[in-house]
Amino acid sequence: MAFQPGSTHQVTLGKNPERSRDHNRRVVLDVVRRHGSLGRMHIARLTHLTAQAIANIVDELVGENLLMETGRLRSGRGQPPIQFAVNPDGAMTMGIEMAADHMVSTVLDLSGQPRSKRIMPVRDTSPKQVIAHIRAELETVRAAFKSPLLGIGVVMPGPFEIEGMTSVGPTTLPGWANIDAANLLTEACGEPVTVENDANAAAVGERLFGAGHSISGFGMIYFGAGLGLGMVHDGAPFRGAFGNAGEIGHVVVAPGGRACPCGQHGCLERYASVHALREKLCDAGIADCDFTDLAGLHAERHPVLMEWLDEAATYLAPMIAMIENILDPETVILGGMLPDAIIDELIARMGQLPISVASRSRRVLPRVMRGQTGQYTAALGAAALPLFEVVTPKLETAATRPTE
Repeated sequence: MAFQPGSTHQVTLGKNPERSRDHNRRVVLDVVRRHGSLGRMHIARLTHLTAQAIANIVDELVGENLLMETGRLRSGRGQPPIQFAVNPDGAMTMGIEMAADHMVSTVLDLSGQPRSKRIMPVRDTSPKQVIAHIRAELETVRAAFKSPLLGIGVVMPGPFEIEGMTSVGPTTLPGWANIDAANLLTEACGEPVTVENDANAAAVGERLFGAGHSISGFGMIYFGAGLGLGMVHDGAPFRGAFGNAGEIGHVVVAPGGRACPCGQHGCLERYASVHALREKLCDAGIADCDFTDLAGLHAERHPVLMEWLDEAATYLAPMIAMIENILDPETVILGGMLPDAIIDELIARMGQLPISVASRSRRVLPRVMRGQTGQYTAALGAAALPLFEVVTPKLETAATRPTE
């Protein structure tokens, strides 16, 4: 799904002083990306920049192939204004989701349209092998696409660098402790690399391409191998001081319960994650289930899957209420490496959620909803991370009316 033009709840305003040039470029790209083809005067009205500033910025962006002319708007009297749109072929970004047992790769063009995506099984996720996997995929992408590469987004399961929490086990990547992954991968690939945890990247993917595209503040519970919470606040991801915000997988929900590789007992991840489901299936003699296999097990109402759904719903429902009480999101989205039908049933089995600050009769959105980007959401979010650096303004926003 491409970025959709049209109305928006907020618009980031430009700043006329020259010191804000980079910000103003992002403001213009963001406005054109959101609204589709626009003339210079229309861009000036939306951004509150002067006509001369807009003329300079638009000419500069056209010269860099980031914007393109789309013809003249035929309406009214006088010379019709030239319209400009984001040039999809002006640049691209690459996203990599590195999970414990697979790698997902995707490419976005500058308009946000996915150009390629694929999933590859991976057995070795040590730094040396991850670098080899990413470099090989980068060469494949360079051969297939001629547009300049803005950067690479890489997502990995967290938590990152937590003292006293053993970051090992089946839902994490061994060998990455005390490594500056962004610098290591940037040097190895020769391209700027942004590293993010998988849940935050999934929230970015859902914000730009899925159920969250018109929601400025939401939480996303992401089912990777483990379980995490990505958060979007005022349209941008909230990472926390050290990139570990939303680490709900290691919240103890069953004191004295199942042992977790993090060193605690009774973590949510031990009951409500894809890995916990696969453990149950393995104990029942069903090994190595992938996305398609899980869909088939759900269609046949396999008793082990049904048991996991009940258990996961039992522990997730109070966690959702806790998230609502702490963060007050507009909604909580569930998504990731589970088929849509399983997520829908999980939501249904949670039934009446515990009372929280979200328990309002006059709600615009349901308290919980399923994401729309499926198993590619974290990789899409990863590819969008470099786009955020180029087309997303980082200064203050101001409310505005929907576009006419």
